[in-house]
Amino acid sequence: MTVTRFGYGAMRLAGPGVMGPPADRDGAIAVLREAVRLGITHIDTSAAYGPRVTNELIREALHPYPESLRIATKVGAFRDEQGGWPTARDAQSIRRQVHENLETLGVDALDLVNLRMGNAAGRRPEPVAEAFGTLVELQRQGLVRHLGISNATAEQVAEARSIGAVVCVQNMYNLAVRDDDALIDELAADGIAYVPYFPLGGFTPLQPHALSAVAARLNTTPMSVALAWLLHRSPNILLIPGTSSVRHLRENIAGAAVALSPHDMAELDKIGR
Repeated sequence: MTVTRFGYGAMRLAGPGVMGPPADRDGAIAVLREAVRLGITHIDTSAAYGPRVTNELIREALHPYPESLRIATKVGAFRDEQGGWPTARDAQSIRRQVHENLETLGVDALDLVNLRMGNAAGRRPEPVAEAFGTLVELQRQGLVRHLGISNATAEQVAEARSIGAVVCVQNMYNLAVRDDDALIDELAADGIAYVPYFPLGGFTPLQPHALSAVAARLNTTPMSVALAWLLHRSPNILLIPGTSSVRHLRENIAGAAVALSPHDMAELDKIGR
């Protein structure tokens, strides 16, 4: 499964709180089409976004999908009427969510399904065998091509890998939140992708000043530096920043191409230490 290192996260196309339709549906369609026009081949989504909203937007904007496009989705939680994210990782729920993604995306097989562990508060220790084993069964049935795991501890990643082939791990990671440093290096050695989310989340009040100082020196934005640092950090890192604006999409893509010198990297690395 080969994709561009810079992808697109569709979560922000849904309404406030990732619930309901976007305020500007035409704008959301335009962002998706522009992403593909600019060469992005990796879109991240979930039937839980909206719910169903982002998948339906992707289908409206891009179906029939370009041969080069890969769509990654997630299972393991659903949305309640209050906008919460209750977990749903028993075998029956996993099967139902896979079929919901197949239906809303309009495909016979899903390119990649990530099993979302933990909850909205973060990671937590819990077994993955039932849920991931169910995904492996669905993979054998031809409904899923590749499997990943999200919001997972290193132990959960190892457990999933003992059950089936894992092609990517999607966790919170950025300049300030560096808990997965060792895991990223381990996955890189094994050719497994690492997809960080919240590229600017978890910063202390002082840290953005250090990031802004590097950005000012390079005549770019802190977000661009943060994205560029991730791509410099390890060759197995893939990015999925989200936006509902075509202009911001173009800025994100351009920003990720910012060249960081060894001096820049050393200065930035101090942020998370």
